[in-house]
Amino acid sequence: MPFMVRSSFPDVGSQAELYRRVLDGANGCPVTFRTLDIGGDKALPYWHEEGEENPAMGWRAIRIGLDRPALLRQQLRAMIRAAAGRPLSLMFPLIAQVSELERARSVLDLELERARGRAEPLPERLTIGVMLEVPALLWQLPALLRRVDFVSVGTNDLQQFLFASDRGNPRLAHRYDMLAPAMLKILAGIADQAESSGVTAAVCGEMAGQPLEAMALAALGFRSLSMVPPAIGPVRAMARSLELGAAGVFLRSLLDAPEPSLRPRLQSYARDHGIAA
Repeated sequence: MPFMVRSSFPDVGSQAELYRRVLDGANGCPVTFRTLDIGGDKALPYWHEEGEENPAMGWRAIRIGLDRPALLRQQLRAMIRAAAGRPLSLMFPLIAQVSELERARSVLDLELERARGRAEPLPERLTIGVMLEVPALLWQLPALLRRVDFVSVGTNDLQQFLFASDRGNPRLAHRYDMLAPAMLKILAGIADQAESSGVTAAVCGEMAGQPLEAMALAALGFRSLSMVPPAIGPVRAMARSLELGAAGVFLRSLLDAPEPSLRPRLQSYARDHGIAA
């Protein structure tokens, strides 16, 4: 956010002040900061790079942070400074290999050591997570889950990478459904492995803010959904009318179904069981 609302890169002091205000405004409620996540559909007016044929799969997010470690260090320094005795939760976006997470953690360790050396106050508690949005990471989950406190599934990018479908292309926008069995089976696997590892699994993206999709996510085992404020009311109404155990059994029985989408079946289930989805 501090990078999106300015006309130039914010310095450490400016970032720290903004992060501090966010933490103050949260008044003790959990806050998670994401490191620089530009590129693809997130352009900055003052960041000029050569055009890419496939920007969604190009030089973006953590790839920029690892290639420009000074930018990443400045942001992490600002987060550490803003937390100052309070819990700090941060996540790294677009991690595709566990080695990228380890490199990012090394940069974080440098900043923590710098703060210690200057006798600056450290976060009371530090929790580290990643955005899980690159399919390659699905085959590295055991190693990943040993190294993080939480994962947040970025369904927008995960879907377009999974189906090789540009979500910005109007010809493809409705071809592949978030409620496709393939997508839901992957999400079920993430939820199951995270639970068995004692790692919190959350979901963000448009999927989490739609009542029917949120019903499916809850039925698969996700208990943390990130959404825009207007979506909270409808999703809350759905959750209050949902019997999780029965919904989970029903949905998991359909994950190998041959149809392109389970949306009609889930709509019928919600209607038959009085679920506000």
